[in-house]
Formats: sequence, C-alpha cells, structure tokens
Amino acid sequence: MKKISIISLGCPKNSVDSEHLAGLLEASGLSLVSETENADIALVNTCGFLQAAVEEGIQVILDLERLKQQGVIQKIAVVGCMLNRYGDDLKAEFPTVDYWARSEEWQPLLAQLGENSSPLGRPSGCERALLSGMPWTRYLKISEGCNCRCSYCAIPSIRGRLKSLPVADIVSEAHRLIEGGAREICLVGQELNDYGTDLFGKPSLPLLLDELEKELPRGLWLRLFYLHPSHLDIPFLERVAKSPVILPWLDVPIQHVDDAILRRMCRPPVEQHIWDIFKTGRQINPDFAFRTTLMVGFPGETRAQFDKLLDFVEDIRFDRLGAFTYSAEDGTPAASFPDQIPEDEKNARYNELMQLQQSVSASRQALFVGRELDVLVDEVDAETGERVGRSFRDAPEIDGVVTVTGAESVQPGSMIRVKITESSEYDLSGVMIHE
Repeated sequence: MKKISIISLGCPKNSVDSEHLAGLLEASGLSLVSETENADIALVNTCGFLQAAVEEGIQVILDLERLKQQGVIQKIAVVGCMLNRYGDDLKAEFPTVDYWARSEEWQPLLAQLGENSSPLGRPSGCERALLSGMPWTRYLKISEGCNCRCSYCAIPSIRGRLKSLPVADIVSEAHRLIEGGAREICLVGQELNDYGTDLFGKPSLPLLLDELEKELPRGLWLRLFYLHPSHLDIPFLERVAKSPVILPWLDVPIQHVDDAILRRMCRPPVEQHIWDIFKTGRQINPDFAFRTTLMVGFPGETRAQFDKLLDFVEDIRFDRLGAFTYSAEDGTPAASFPDQIPEDEKNARYNELMQLQQSVSASRQALFVGRELDVLVDEVDAETGERVGRSFRDAPEIDGVVTVTGAESVQPGSMIRVKITESSEYDLSGVMIHE
C-alpha cells in the first residue's frame, strides 16, 4: 500500500479541502502518514492568496524536491490555489513535480495516482480524514469563491464566484463531524454572510443557522468566521447573542474604517455602519468577542487616515485583531494604483497598530479575572502537566489560550469550568472548578 503525507498550507478553508482529499485518498487505497519522511508520495495543498503565502508554498516544494533527490520520498504532488493562480507557469518552474491538481479537482488527481476512483466530491461512506489531531474542533466550509471584487484581492480569480453548498449537505456534514467527536464546529467561507445568494437569490445565512440550531446538540460551540461588515445588522447580532449554540464571537474583517480608503479598495463605504455595528454589539452583550483583520499601507493611505484607524481600534477595543501590510498582488487593480507606500513606512504603521492592540487586548483580558468561563481543553503542557484550552473568546490556532491548574485528570477534548485568576496581553490562567 502506497503511503502519502499531506502538507496543508493557508487558511481553514484549505484545511477542509485537505481533509476531504485525504478521505478520498484513503478510500482509494492509499495510507495516510503524518511525517513526510515516512511517505512514498508527499502532497502539498498550496495557498495563493498573498505573495508571502506563495513564497511559503514555493519553499515547501523546494524542500520536497530535495527529499526526492535524496531518495527519501518517491513522488511529489502539488495541488490547490497556487496552481489555480499560476497554471502552466508554475508547472514550468517545477518540472520534477509528478502530479498536479487545481483546488477540489480531486478526481483527475486520483486518476494520475493510478488509484481506484471514488465519486467526485466528498468521500462516500467514509469520514473526512482528520489532519489536525483535534477531533473535538472541526471546520465546516459552507461555500467557496467570492462575488466581491476588492481591488487588492486575488481570491475571485483563484477560486471563482460564490458557490454555496446546499443546506441539507451542510447539516449532514455537521452531524458527521459530531459523530466523530466534534464539540466545536467552525463555519468558514470567503464571505460567510453571502451564503446562499447563488441558491436562493439573496443572502441566506440566517436560514442555514436556523437549520443548524434545530439539529445541533446543546453544549456544542458553533463559531462563525469571515463575516463582511457591510452585510451585518443589529438583528443578526441580537440573534447570535441569544443563540444556544452560536458563540458570541464573530470574525469580521473590516480591512479599514476610512470611507475614501474603502472606496479605493472597492469595498462599500460604510464607515459609520462599521462603528455602529461594533458599538451596538457591545451594548447587546459587553462580553461580545469581536475579531477583525486590518490592512495598513494601502496605496494612498495618508497619515490622517491611518490615525483614524488607530482611533477606531482604541475606541472599539477588539478582543482579537490581526493585521497585515498591503501587498501588491499580481493581477489585482490595486497593484497598479499610484501613491504606493514604501515598505518601511508600511512596516512602521503595522508595528504602531499592533503595539496599540497589545494594550487594548491586555485591558480586555483583565476584565475576565475573577470570573468563570467554560474552557475546551486542547492539550496537556508537557513540562507542567497543566491543561491548555480555549474559552468562547479564542478561535483555534489564531487566538489566545487559557492555562488551567487543578485539572490533572482531564483529557483533551473535555469541556471544563474554570475560574480565571490571571491575565496577560493575549492569554488567561485559571483553576478548574470542581462541582
């Protein structure tokens, strides 16, 4: 039996693709191994969103080429977004790669591998293969592609227009994940609240959430990633705050708050709406955990516009914030905009923003000292034996953690009640409450 390892790069949506592909490969007779050095075939699922991601993918391919030259592995497979974006040019750069496949075009890949093919799409009669090692936390992709045409973004050219999965398929997948041990399901899509526009003629995320709330067991965590701010409204926030399963944690990438910059980004100029959404959310529930992503150094961004962004961050006080400097991506309109900002200035603005967010995060964290939180345990600290997990405020892998003492008998995947005793800029510490 041939052994294959999968290296999954990029976002959670790519991780879902990798798991579906792994399930198909297992169903076709291949054996999955976790270590590349133990594989006959090494497969990398690439990301092509930003230049930094492309550079990471190129480095991984180069590393695999060295392993192949040394006889450690026999074959290399490259799949995913980099091929979607660069096509034959990428193939020409890496003639030693044996197998190629665009995102989700897994049937031709199976044919190239010479394995028994399964019906195109999700594995039939088998679970998605687990690549993360955390069966209690799973990602569920509800759509692919994007109908937005942000001037800086290559996603539509890489992944195409919005394609939503049917409600029944998503509910069935959620049941499969729960049967496999999931206690937290993270819904992902490029623009989650555009879900269903292609199926129902209008955005229909509430319809999907209605069905999931009917079907999912109480006590499960349902986490929503990547909500477009212009499509959020107060009724949706109220609905999340009252939900028995949706966590009061929303990932809302706003990119910027200045209307002039938003117009240049080809995003709706909704500066006041953005302020109102987050302010009202905190009025609905002061503990509402908001995460966002911001871009600094977009072409033409003035110091005054950047200062407005800093004022916004200080006023809203996000629980979690990710930022990146603008990157001129090939094929995007913004790459040819005038007034490109020098790299050193972009980096200086990034550092200034993140320094501010560090103090904001510390103050938000401190609000939870002395309080009780439910914590989903992810791991055991090898040195101290303490349990390390996350509260509703912490998304897997990208947010902070909660370190817990007094929980020596608790296994990863368990949900426990913790009294918070200390806080830092990003993490919390506490003691397990024994009932």
